[in-house]
Amino acid sequence: MKKKIYVTRQLPDEVMERLHEQFEVKVWNDPDEPVPRNVLLEEVADVDGLFCMLSETIDEEVFQHAPQLKIVANLAVGYNNIDIGAAKNRNITVTNTPGVLTETTADLTFALLMATARRLVETSEIVRNGEWGAWAPMHFTGQDIHGKTLGIVGLGRIGEAVAKRATGFDMNILYHNRSRNEQAEARIGAKYSEMDDLLQRSDYIVLLLPYSTSNHHLIGKREIDLMKEDAIVINTSRGGLVDEDALYEALEQRKIWGAGLDVFEQEPLPKDDRLLTSKYVTVSPHIGSASIATRLQMCHLVCDNLIHVLSGDEPLTPVT
Repeated sequence: MKKKIYVTRQLPDEVMERLHEQFEVKVWNDPDEPVPRNVLLEEVADVDGLFCMLSETIDEEVFQHAPQLKIVANLAVGYNNIDIGAAKNRNITVTNTPGVLTETTADLTFALLMATARRLVETSEIVRNGEWGAWAPMHFTGQDIHGKTLGIVGLGRIGEAVAKRATGFDMNILYHNRSRNEQAEARIGAKYSEMDDLLQRSDYIVLLLPYSTSNHHLIGKREIDLMKEDAIVINTSRGGLVDEDALYEALEQRKIWGAGLDVFEQEPLPKDDRLLTSKYVTVSPHIGSASIATRLQMCHLVCDNLIHVLSGDEPLTPVT
């Protein structure tokens, strides 16, 4: 008899076909909207596995409604949407999708850095709105990228991939981790820096670390006050790392030059959020891993984890 799984969002046909070959599958069929909480609690009642997204909160209440649940397979590297402690207490395996999205997320991070520095979104709208007037020496000027100092907070896989891209622009690379990454230093010439020193010296501060309650609002007013007036903050990790109120105030008061944000404390970002009123912010809708090839690889890795665990084997990418 096939094991039962619940999938919280409609997936590409090739992924759904693979799941149906292996399992008895129930799925929330709206491809765009998250599964309602009451539906999720009802649907997990008799499932062995859960294929979920960052948009779902998987906590003790879910586990109480899912007495047969053996694995929560998350379509993301991050897993702050899952109560890991509660899962462990119930011997429920939690998996994520590291590795396969490293290069794609690094691409997006550097693209966001470049777009913010050169004001690409703002100036594109000027052209589209018919506001492109006569040439003037300082119209539409942005910041240089080549030869500048890049400060990476979190030199893991993605951080190192971003640093590798920065070497092509002859950037000076600083990084801060809880521990030094001497192998990465040797590979890419990055220099370890204490956090405050990195904030003071960097032209670009890029956040590439997991979110936890211990680093909530890692970048707040105190940290922003340490930055250069022409500094740019880039966040493609998790929204909770940045105090968005402090960031907005600093941008509007011109204490720093700009910010590029792919992630936010509340997602989707409300259309009346005041960050959207600032011309100094470049935004994208949490698309770090959103290339066709990478999203399919992520989906297949989730499938692999479900197949392994529900066949009695070890997970490929467990969250420990």
